Amino acid sequence: MPNVRAGFGAPEIESALVALRVVHDESEAQAEARLAREGLDDVLDDPRVLNELLAGDGGAGDGPPLALLLYVAARHALLEGGVDDRVLSDYVAALLVDYGRGERGPCVEDDGCRHSYLTDLLAQIQASSGHREFLLQAHMGDVALWLTGVFPDRVTMRVQRRGAPGMDYFQSLGAAGYRAAARSRVAAAHGLDDVLHRCGRLFPAVRTSLNRISDRYIFPRAPDPIERLLRQTGDSAPAP
Repeated sequence: MPNVRAGFGAPEIESALVALRVVHDESEAQAEARLAREGLDDVLDDPRVLNELLAGDGGAGDGPPLALLLYVAARHALLEGGVDDRVLSDYVAALLVDYGRGERGPCVEDDGCRHSYLTDLLAQIQASSGHREFLLQAHMGDVALWLTGVFPDRVTMRVQRRGAPGMDYFQSLGAAGYRAAARSRVAAAHGLDDVLHRCGRLFPAVRTSLNRISDRYIFPRAPDPIERLLRQTGDSAPAP
């Protein structure tokens, strides 16, 4: 669910205020007035606020809340890729929060399943219907986006060493999963049809935006030009 922004409360507001005070060299009262005037969304769209959140302590000495950092990082990465969509940014942030906890990726709900490959998910989808079919379809999109977005070098390395499927394969299945999920009555009932449709249509752009987050903040290191070239195999290919 794209629900990260809805969960923002006092800690996130305080972190934004601290960042505003530093960015604009303002007093606490001035920062509060600016936040009230501009609104939280517009404040978080300022790249200087992102930089300050990444560098600062959020006023609490232990860094800004992780959900806030992930949302703002997702929002700016998507904007950099030409995608101005706050709901989609929210969905990407929710994906990072959820899957980043460790064991969410391989499973759907709490059924204990282990889906090592997207082909396993395809088989499960073909044998399912209704609510579970929807969950599996959306999950296939999420898994493909998580793998290609956060671990792109792992995908290209497997292509080089084992002849495994490349970016185009993951993008095709991920986009197809999202589009199928978007057409489900379950998606419409939960107000997810539009955002899932956009996930499918914009899958390559969302994936490369996640690559930016991975390269800059999760696995920062000197870029390997060969790996970067190989991972771009499917960047310009439209989602099927």
